[in-house]
Amino acid sequence: MKPNRRNIVIAAASAAIALMTCFSAAPALAQSAKSLKLSHQFPASSGDEGDFRDRLARKFAAEVDKRTNGGLKIEIYPNGSLVKTFSQFGALRKGQLEMSVLPLAYGGGEVPEVNLTLMPAMIQSYEQGMRWKDAPIGKELSRILEEKGIKIVAWVWQAGGIASRGEPILAPASAKGMKIRGGSKEMDMAIKEAGGAVTNVPSNEIYNAMSTGVLDAALTSSTSLISFRLAETAKSVTTARDKSIWFMFEPLLISMAAWGTLTPEQQKIVMEVGAELEPFAVKEAKADDQALADVFAKAGAKVVDMNEAQYAEWLEIAKVSAYKDFATRVKNGQQLLDMALSVR
Repeated sequence: MKPNRRNIVIAAASAAIALMTCFSAAPALAQSAKSLKLSHQFPASSGDEGDFRDRLARKFAAEVDKRTNGGLKIEIYPNGSLVKTFSQFGALRKGQLEMSVLPLAYGGGEVPEVNLTLMPAMIQSYEQGMRWKDAPIGKELSRILEEKGIKIVAWVWQAGGIASRGEPILAPASAKGMKIRGGSKEMDMAIKEAGGAVTNVPSNEIYNAMSTGVLDAALTSSTSLISFRLAETAKSVTTARDKSIWFMFEPLLISMAAWGTLTPEQQKIVMEVGAELEPFAVKEAKADDQALADVFAKAGAKVVDMNEAQYAEWLEIAKVSAYKDFATRVKNGQQLLDMALSVR
């Protein structure tokens, strides 16, 4: 049967409608995929090698992408390439940055309560630190942060060591007269009480500060001591293999502004993936505590460990300086301190 004019017109119209539908569907699909930017201060990693905090961020991004079928993508910006180190906390609060792996105590100037997350001689093991999550102190810390515009996605603790351009720093007396980087207001107070002079720089600037003599010594995480190549500038290191007065909370965070743009299913996936990465963080942080000793020994530095007696001396100094100041100057400081100290 020969096609008549009416059938030809109908067929042409149907084809046009189908074509328009295809073109209009493509942008709709593209718009359904959401992207979040994650900026941190740590060096970029490669595969299973390099700074585990960048690897954690990349594992998080890959798993979220997989579980959302490409609907939620995380863009990683290492080395402070998107937002500078000390600006990240404020940027998260204001929604100008969407995610970060961040040393939380860097935000102590804006939210004094977070100084509790780098308190000298408070945390003695990774297991103790991780128990904060489900304890009253962890729930209160999460509540405070969320009120200030930030949500914890994954709990990450790191022990730290002390790199020195001279003799190792062990007991408080060995810090006297030294220019030292502590990493938080409370760590700085303990250093001052011990007779040291404080010079505060972010961990990614320690190398230059020690190279030029601005710093004599620096406390930071084992991973940062390795990643920022401080074995090249130090003659000795006090490791975190036995006792460490330096345990810092460096969680994976999301701004509440970005959180609010996610669907309930995306929010669920983000939190599930974050929690699943916490054992990875503990394992890698512990591995770096040992790797720190190996890296510095290979570079010819003197490698030492702090003992129980030296740790106890620092604890007494912390009580009369950092703990006392936090309890009196921070809103509900004593209550927060008691909650933290109750976790064993």
